[in-house]
Amino acid sequence: MSERSLTIGESDKFVFEKAVITEDNVRALDSLHAWIVVCGSFLLLMVTVGTTNSFGVYLQEYQHEFPTTPKSTLTWIGSLQFGGMCFFGVFAGVLVERFDSRLVVLGGSIGAGAALLISSACTSPAALIITQGVLFGAFGSCILIPTISMPSQWMEKYRALATGIAVAGGSIGGLWMSFATRAMNTQLGYHWSLRINGFMVIAAGCAFSPLMRKRVIVPKRDKIIDFCALSNGKFVLLFVSSLFAAGGYYAPYYYMPPYVESVLKQEGWSANISSILNAGSIVGRVVIGLLADYLGPLNSLLLSSALSTIAVLVLWLPFKSLGTLIASAVIFGFCSGSLVSLIPVITANLFGIKRLSSTIGLLFISYTIGSFVCSPVAGFLLDKYGHGTDYTWTIVYAGLFFAIASCTLLVLRITIERSPFRKV
Repeated sequence: MSERSLTIGESDKFVFEKAVITEDNVRALDSLHAWIVVCGSFLLLMVTVGTTNSFGVYLQEYQHEFPTTPKSTLTWIGSLQFGGMCFFGVFAGVLVERFDSRLVVLGGSIGAGAALLISSACTSPAALIITQGVLFGAFGSCILIPTISMPSQWMEKYRALATGIAVAGGSIGGLWMSFATRAMNTQLGYHWSLRINGFMVIAAGCAFSPLMRKRVIVPKRDKIIDFCALSNGKFVLLFVSSLFAAGGYYAPYYYMPPYVESVLKQEGWSANISSILNAGSIVGRVVIGLLADYLGPLNSLLLSSALSTIAVLVLWLPFKSLGTLIASAVIFGFCSGSLVSLIPVITANLFGIKRLSSTIGLLFISYTIGSFVCSPVAGFLLDKYGHGTDYTWTIVYAGLFFAIASCTLLVLRITIERSPFRKV
């Protein structure tokens, strides 16, 4: 990464401060050890993000357990899981810079696992919102931010591919954990599902946190959190696009599974649709990551965002058939995963790797706002205007948010490079 690509500005000390890189770490760039780090990130994200991606299965159980509680209230649990991981990510990024990143990941794993263990004893939606939602999200941020930024520190030639592989762990986790959780809910009950899930998170942290060693060590800053990046126009555009993309991201994951059974009357297809979304995301994050190393990560993200918009507004909205819903799930799953996998790469390319963890943590605040808005608002539209059965306004809402995200990315692309044929 050359210094000319660090586009925030010389007054932004968090980018241009001198980093300490040992000779051993320099030789490890793009090496076998770097790929081992990617594998560690993959496995940690598999159990952590996989837990949030499989929340739809828990949601169905909670609807039966708490029939008088509105669906929009119950979805706050899932929103706070991912939203909390993003909101507290700004603090997790600071912890990674100031302390041993391996200890940060280990502590986060123990805390997130304990949150699930505590939630297994909860008997009210409010308690689940606090434990399975807020606490899991807060401690999960100490896993998410280090693991999602490590591939960009250790890889250069195949940075986008490596990040895509690592982030695909969350989709693979969501894929098999959806089926496993459904089976455990049937055989053991959701309380035991939460306990087993919690022990898995703790075990993964103990096993793989030693791999999360920083390659770049940056001198400590006087400011705990530095918001100077918000004065940069490119960062703001990336922030806004991420906010709207996150605002529509989880609506298909949460509402396609119940849609296929309640509207299309396809019994037993909810887990299949959830798996199709996650399977598409697995392939998409790797393939788009490989494509991004040749076309450029921003070009690839813009294309993916536009196709996600089409999948929702052109395929899911007007057609009420199983075939078009499957096609929409495949395209959306394949393309939308790049929202998570390419953002760290774009951030590293535009703003450097010296303060990457804290910069990503700051950027992920946009995901917090988006995820807090997404599911509750989508659930409100379904309950208020769809009377629990008509998903039209929920689908329109998700599609419009992705359309706005696509337009914002286009403005960012033109701001950086006007030529449509340049790699950005």
